[in-house]
Order: sequence, then structure tokens, then C-alpha cells
Amino acid sequence: MQQLSVVIVCKNEAAIIGTTLQSLQGLTDDIVVYDNGSTDGTQELVKQFPVRIYEGTWEGFGKTKNKAIAQARYDWILNIDADETIDEELKRSLKQVQPENEKTVYEMAFSNFFGSKPLKHGEWGTDYHIRLFNRRAVQWNESAVHESLVLPAGVIIKRLKGNVLHYTLRDIDSYRQKMEHYAELSARKYHEQGRSANWFKLHLSPGFSFIRNYIFKLGFLDGREGYSSAKMTAWYTRLKYKKLKELNAEQESRYLSGGNG
Repeated sequence: MQQLSVVIVCKNEAAIIGTTLQSLQGLTDDIVVYDNGSTDGTQELVKQFPVRIYEGTWEGFGKTKNKAIAQARYDWILNIDADETIDEELKRSLKQVQPENEKTVYEMAFSNFFGSKPLKHGEWGTDYHIRLFNRRAVQWNESAVHESLVLPAGVIIKRLKGNVLHYTLRDIDSYRQKMEHYAELSARKYHEQGRSANWFKLHLSPGFSFIRNYIFKLGFLDGREGYSSAKMTAWYTRLKYKKLKELNAEQESRYLSGGNG
């Protein structure tokens, strides 16, 4: 088996994490699940697999992922989300990886699903993300949302064959709940950065988002799912700026009333 650790951060993922862990069997002898207070039976499911489970508080995506990878046995980390599985071709590629040095990272293709249908176009069309890296040279930034890896100078990016199967859009209701949560996090991030929500962002950005994903990125070729995905992203765009405007207004109100802001 490869001397790499798989690290998964999760909370209330009982519906999918069993499938995720099953897809990883035979890849490594070190799978770490870092649970943030699941109450739906996730931990009980996880304990049915040969994994190490830790419990920790949620501190935002970036900080929490860094805390999780610190628990790994090996320095080479495969970071997988609880709603992601790997196909057999990617598993074979991972078994054959022989990293040249700590500054080598590996990206892999993502196939994103809406229910049982893979989206080929639009925002969720096949894209690539770096998910295999050495923690001695690479860490996640500390962003609370839309976290990214901090790559060293001279980094070497290689692409693996195979796919991560991402089941993020299970149905329209769970999709809406997830987008509402992300809108809240994004608004708070923008607020802390001192950004504003002007009329253009609040009223025109959602429409541009829909046109970009549904028309220019050919989301219409994915049928009803492509339309729903583009519409939901547009709604998310408007919602995050609406929440940002509310946060900024609250801060201004506190300042004008003599509060600490």
C-alpha cells in the first residue's frame, strides 16, 4: 500500500460517507476521519471501516482541514471530502504515484453529480483540483470558506488519470440548504475584508451568473439539471450580496449609535 494518508473532514454525512470510505479501501493503511459533531449516525458508520476517527470543533474550512491533516500518519496527504468517492482508474493512479519531492502536487479531474446525473457543462462541468500533496510543503490557507492550498515557489503540478466522483448536489432541497450556508459564510468573509454590496452586484451579478453558466458554459446541454444548477448559483450570488449588505448596514448602525462596530 502507498505511504499516504487519506484525510476526510465531515459532519452529518451518514448518507454518503460509507460509499466514500468503501471506494478508498485497499489504497492505504491510514484513513483519518475528522468529525465536527455529527448527530446523524456518521460516526457509527465510520467505525465499521478500518479508519482512525477524531472529533474536533469547526473553525472554518481552512483551519479545520489543517487540524485534520496534522493527525495523519504520513506526510503525503490525499484530502477527500465526505461526499466524494474515487473511481477505480484514480485508485490505480494513486497506487502508482512516486513523488519526486515535497514540492510536487497532484491534481485530479472531478465529475460532479446532480442526483445520479453527472454534469458535463456549466459551473459544475468537469474541472480539476489539487488534492494530493506533502504537508511539509503545502497547507490549506485559513479561509473560513472557499479555502485553497498555499503552494510553495517552484511547485510541480502533475495530473493523475481517473476521477473524483463528487455527489454534492443530491437534490434541490439539500442543494438550496448548502448554497444558503455558503452564502452566509461568503458574506461574512467579504464583510471582514471590508467589501461592499453595491446595486450592480446585488441586482445584475445574479443574472450575469446565470447567463455565464447556462449559456456560455453550455449548461443547457445538461437539461433540467443544468437549468436548476445555473438558477441555484444565480440565487446564491444574490443571497450572498444581500447578506453582505445587511451585515454592513448593521455595522454602520452600531457605529452611528455609538457602539463598538
